[in-house]
Amino acid sequence: MRHAEFNDPRLVAVYDAECPWSREDDFFLSVVNETLAARVLDLGCGTGRLALGISAAGHSVTGVDPVQASLEAARVKPGAGQVTWIEGTSPDLPDASFDVAVMTSHVAQFFVQYSEWERTLADLKRTLVLGGRLVFETRDPEDRGWEKWNAEDSFRRITLPDGRVVEAWTEVTDIRDGAVSFAIHYEFPDGEALLSTATLRFRPEDHVRTFLEHAGFVVEQIYGGWNRENVGAEDGELLVIARA
Repeated sequence: MRHAEFNDPRLVAVYDAECPWSREDDFFLSVVNETLAARVLDLGCGTGRLALGISAAGHSVTGVDPVQASLEAARVKPGAGQVTWIEGTSPDLPDASFDVAVMTSHVAQFFVQYSEWERTLADLKRTLVLGGRLVFETRDPEDRGWEKWNAEDSFRRITLPDGRVVEAWTEVTDIRDGAVSFAIHYEFPDGEALLSTATLRFRPEDHVRTFLEHAGFVVEQIYGGWNRENVGAEDGELLVIARA
């Protein structure tokens, strides 16, 4: 199944267990906190980890995601009642309603086609107030991170809240035109095996800047690491802050 870790409740639980709060979330929260009492959009909010953290910091948060299973997981977490949850995509966003928009967990790379990336940026520009900020991350293709997505380097054991241990590993299935397709394998202790497939677009820094500028954004900063290092840092990221 495509994106099964977000669609299949069994794998949604694995995703949550594998992805606790991290320095990546610290980065996004630090940028959001530069705007006092911000109205924040979390587009592609998934199971709500970052949205809930931003809400707990005193901001008004709306989490938007197209996947019901992920939103169901988000809605039962502590503090979820303080967040507005919307099942939808960027065309559903209201006009001029947010001071800050964030996309985390490499959501930006899920927009593989150029047309859908252009449309998403246009919707984000529309939903931000004048001067509002857009913050997201995308992996730097110069780092060639997909070369580590093989069974040996990617193998991990994930402990669920009930104590069960799920084994997982990733394999790249295709590389074409800046898009990397891959499969994540999951094996549960009872022998059940599940598969999640996806394709991500790796955009170089100049493409990121060009698309943002065409959408009406001014790029404030692009960092290369979670501690705000320059592009080319070992983290292999492009951490983007732009203003509408």
